[in-house]
Amino acid sequence: MSRPHDPPRGFFPFGNPFRLLSPKSSALSPWLLSLLNGFELALAERFKKLIPKNKDDILTLSWMKLAMESLCETHSNITTLITDLQLPVSDWEEKWVDVYLDISVKLLDLCNAFSSELTRLNQGDLYLKCVLHGLQSGSGEKYLQARSSLDSWRQHVNASNARIETCREVLDCLAKSLSLPRVKNSAKGKVLMRAFYGVKVQTVYICSVFTAAWSDSTEDLFDLHVTEKPLWAKVFTDMQSVVNGEIRDMLSLGRSTILKELESVDASVEKLYPMIQDGVDAVEVETFKDCVMELGIQAEKLSRGLDQLLEEVDSFFKMTLSGRDILLCNLRSSDLISVSAELEKM
Repeated sequence: MSRPHDPPRGFFPFGNPFRLLSPKSSALSPWLLSLLNGFELALAERFKKLIPKNKDDILTLSWMKLAMESLCETHSNITTLITDLQLPVSDWEEKWVDVYLDISVKLLDLCNAFSSELTRLNQGDLYLKCVLHGLQSGSGEKYLQARSSLDSWRQHVNASNARIETCREVLDCLAKSLSLPRVKNSAKGKVLMRAFYGVKVQTVYICSVFTAAWSDSTEDLFDLHVTEKPLWAKVFTDMQSVVNGEIRDMLSLGRSTILKELESVDASVEKLYPMIQDGVDAVEVETFKDCVMELGIQAEKLSRGLDQLLEEVDSFFKMTLSGRDILLCNLRSSDLISVSAELEKM
């Protein structure tokens, strides 16, 4: 990763929770191998889709939306895999459940932070609407108000978000457990651990890219070193190299923002501001109108893109929350069954 961490622990630091679920042999049967390969090949395809033909597409809102959609699909797939493996929650050890719930809480924290930043950026659209309304009126007083609104918009979008600043600590905590654990006595456990490893790598990496996009800092961008065993390992490494390289190149140029649609709006504002400040000559009237129109187009693209990405983040939040609820519900049901069985024996 981009900075030193404590030595990584396994996903389950207290040992293998599946040691009692199957006979000692953990060799994968053709059926289990098929389940694992299907999951890993699907994940590899998702990583491949995140390598754009044009590097300029990286950190566009449409690319970020694709990344979040990809994350939702993977988390949905792991739920399906658990069902296919026929691993009832009642057979899970209590410590593993505690870790799962702790990780899901961290994911919910990240979703809340991302949603708050998307909402904050979208609130800046109100300033831009005031600007466009004022500039289309042609009144000198409105021009002064438009300039004031542009100043307010700049201050608003450049302000820091305390929630985004806390994402680094959350991601550091998740990254410390990024290692492929050894599972000796359970073939099903081995499949699940390999699958969970892929889920965690994708989750930590994509969330680190989002955090870096909003903090404009390479310190929040992770370089994850993954084991070569999974079928998705090579394409992930290729994708990470392309995306991280482009982000670092953008930040090295000293850009005010690396979010592409936000940068386009900022460029339009830069063109308009001196015209509003110094007045528009007769010769510049058409140029001025074009600039106003361009700002309107770019502002609309930004607002629409932020809305769409926010929807995907909300979907991921609901999926994570639903997963917690289902797990807790199943645990309560299994506890009731256990209590009933004990009472029958009495």
